Amino acid sequence: MRWFNGLLLVIVGHLSNAQNVPVRELAPGVFYYFGDELRHRSANCVWVVFQEYVVVVDANYPWAAKEILQEIRKTTSKPVRFVLNTHYHHDHSFGNGVFAEAGATVVSTTSTANEMKTLGKKEWSNNYSGQPLDGYTQVFPSMTFDSTLVFDDGSHRIEFIRMGPAHTQGDAVVYLPNENILITGDLFVNGNPWGNNVADPHADYDRWLKVLDVLLKWKVKTIVPGHGELTTAATLAIQRNYLADMLAQVRQCIKAGKTADETVKSVILNAHPGYGANRTSTERSVRAMYRHLSAQN
Repeated sequence: MRWFNGLLLVIVGHLSNAQNVPVRELAPGVFYYFGDELRHRSANCVWVVFQEYVVVVDANYPWAAKEILQEIRKTTSKPVRFVLNTHYHHDHSFGNGVFAEAGATVVSTTSTANEMKTLGKKEWSNNYSGQPLDGYTQVFPSMTFDSTLVFDDGSHRIEFIRMGPAHTQGDAVVYLPNENILITGDLFVNGNPWGNNVADPHADYDRWLKVLDVLLKWKVKTIVPGHGELTTAATLAIQRNYLADMLAQVRQCIKAGKTADETVKSVILNAHPGYGANRTSTERSVRAMYRHLSAQN
């Protein structure tokens, strides 16, 4: 157990159209902000209103973080004390500075914090956001953990659980046991035409599949993906099968001595609804996976 700022923390080792209402209350005191790709506010966000403070999951981009703070103020006057990054990628962490300026402590796994200070710095320097970052500051996690971090005030309970390496080295999910809600970060996305980003330098495809298999056993009621609409385990299973099929086909092509271009032409994934139909995105993913796996041989 650890005390932090007076709080008792338990440490255990397809392009979507904009929603008319970007915020939904999933359960009393639990709110979901739709990450709208069309408005360049791409990552989903969740916040939980505890008795004395607010915990936010994923920071989005800075301009989205400002909008999210405005939406939070519509639901409560309590201070935002923590913002949790599920992983280091720009669309989930570039808004950290906005929340920090509002008084929040940035939290992540130790591995995610390390990735943010290396790969994340590169993303910021090369402006992966695609919009001006002038006036904004990149802020790294100042509170980290290696296994599980629990926030529990008797009213709400959040379990922040490391699952990586998978999509990235430091992936974590957020589980709300009282509401039976799972927040996956980009271990799982729903309804995006690119299926998912498999090109991260620290992606581990075999462990990623194992992680998705573990999450499927949790039998949660509601899943908040890193991107896209709220869904259930049935959709998570579709992405799991899409990723497994891609991995198997790419490995078969490498074993057969095919080049990257030949592999891209050979791998067919349109049997997976919502994930494999976009040929351009599939080709990009296959090429990245081919490069990863070939480097390991």
